[in-house]
Amino acid sequence: MRDLEGKTAIVTGGGLGIGSAGAKELASQGAAVTIMDIDESAAESTSLEIRSAGGKTIVVIGDASSSSDCDRCVSDAVSAFGGLDILFNNVGIQPVASYANVENTTEEMWDRILSVNLKSRFLMAKYSIPEMRKRGGGVIISTASVQGQQSAHLVPAYAATKGGDLSLTRQLALDYAEENIRVLSVCPGGVDTPLWRDSVLSSGKNVEDAIVESGITHPIGRLGAPEDIAKVVAFLASDKASFMTGTFVNVDGGIMAKGSWA
Repeated sequence: MRDLEGKTAIVTGGGLGIGSAGAKELASQGAAVTIMDIDESAAESTSLEIRSAGGKTIVVIGDASSSSDCDRCVSDAVSAFGGLDILFNNVGIQPVASYANVENTTEEMWDRILSVNLKSRFLMAKYSIPEMRKRGGGVIISTASVQGQQSAHLVPAYAATKGGDLSLTRQLALDYAEENIRVLSVCPGGVDTPLWRDSVLSSGKNVEDAIVESGITHPIGRLGAPEDIAKVVAFLASDKASFMTGTFVNVDGGIMAKGSWA
């Protein structure tokens, strides 16, 4: 079944990883998808896959931390597809150079991570909500993280953005519930994405060894795939999740169920 037939969607950071899988899954469910990314090659590659499978898509090259780029992205999506129903706020960064405690985190790095990971949520919602209102409602879904609930060493800026993402999800849901705009987040555990692999390489580990080691830490016994997250995003975007708003879904292989004794 194509649960999103006739819907239109924007996916930020849609060129690689979870964003690419999300764009392809939304398209496979019938949505016309606008892919926003700063990586033109990656965005065009994902777009080509969607078109080759019979889907509808356009690419907008832009920085989701830029107000003008976000405004342009929404305008281009509406011009191409006639409106906007779904926003998948996925873009996120955790640069290798950002692994440090607060004392050793530069102000520039802090500002960049907060701008891309959190400010982008505000900006894309700001420009998307008026278009969703014209359609009688919509859905906003953000890629947060289990690090919004617990944390790890040496990621203060990243952790702050993911906690902020969950809080913003709750707040937006309250403001817009009466307008039939639902707001939700997904919290991935370890997922084999380019971002994850970069962090592995920065630690000096072998990627294949890290996949096995990380899989063992997840009760389900494996590392997640981008498609695992994408399928949940498509469900949340559909009418099957019509009574869900203001909350998050862990897609984490059971890792948040573990206590320190597990």
